[in-house]
Amino acid sequence: MVFQDYDIDRRCARCGKGAMVTDSSTGERFCGECGFVINERIDDSGPERRAFSKEEHEDRTRTGGPSSLAIHDMGLATIIGHDDRDATGKPLSASMKSTIKRLRTWDSRSQVQASQERNFRQAFGDLGRMKDKLALSDSVVEKTAYIYRKAAEKNLARGRSISGMMAASIYLACRDTGTPRTLNDVARQINIKRKDVSRCYRLLLKELDLTMPVVDPIKCMSRISSQAKLSEKVKRYALTILEDASTMEITAGKDPMGLAAAALYLSCVINKEGVTQKVIAMAAGVTEVTIRNRYKGLRELLDIKVPTKTGVMQIQ
Repeated sequence: MVFQDYDIDRRCARCGKGAMVTDSSTGERFCGECGFVINERIDDSGPERRAFSKEEHEDRTRTGGPSSLAIHDMGLATIIGHDDRDATGKPLSASMKSTIKRLRTWDSRSQVQASQERNFRQAFGDLGRMKDKLALSDSVVEKTAYIYRKAAEKNLARGRSISGMMAASIYLACRDTGTPRTLNDVARQINIKRKDVSRCYRLLLKELDLTMPVVDPIKCMSRISSQAKLSEKVKRYALTILEDASTMEITAGKDPMGLAAAALYLSCVINKEGVTQKVIAMAAGVTEVTIRNRYKGLRELLDIKVPTKTGVMQIQ
């Protein structure tokens, strides 16, 4: 039996001579001189989390992770452990192992007995995969789960595609948090048609009475410039162009991704960067026609001069 000092300065209340020590295995606290026991058990000061997965069932920590709306049971359910030992730590017999295994199976099935729970399990499983594909933050994931649960409460998901409703919820959460993700990005990553996602998006927008903020084109710029591998100089000048355009209120009613792509292309032309419209259009997910139209509008309304082979020319 191994002992360790618990409080060297405190003496035994009975004999006044021995220092108090504790048994690290049983938790008993007693006097090292006369053996007088003060506490038979002390509270465990170990970590307060527990991993419930089968791969990490050796983890001895005591409680579960934080609750989350992105889990079908919000992380509040419990499971039968995989240690196959009784309360005293002794291994179970073969017959009892078989019984516990059967109970474990029925315990897992009982957690998703209701149709809505099965719906949540499939939907939030898709959400977990989409989080990695779209590089979504935890706040966006929680907002998505909140929107989907509200839709389920109003029976909007009944008779509709789970993937479509989840994709629409993701897009709504991205719009609400200002995360630059387009409808095409979400539809492509979840592998459904854009038309189906937009239909579910309009339904949620109407039935849940939501108001979405306008996407700031400045937030879209970092993503486009990194995918098109543009220089920092081009990005900073394009940022100045968009700030001037926003001040003059000429960005209203325009596609944010198209505006950001046009500002980057205009910055490339001014700084004599050899980047074509096609490269920026592919990075932004818009057409080259959109970039040309927005490019012409920014150039004329902001009265920007662009360089030519013979010098600097002001475009009318």
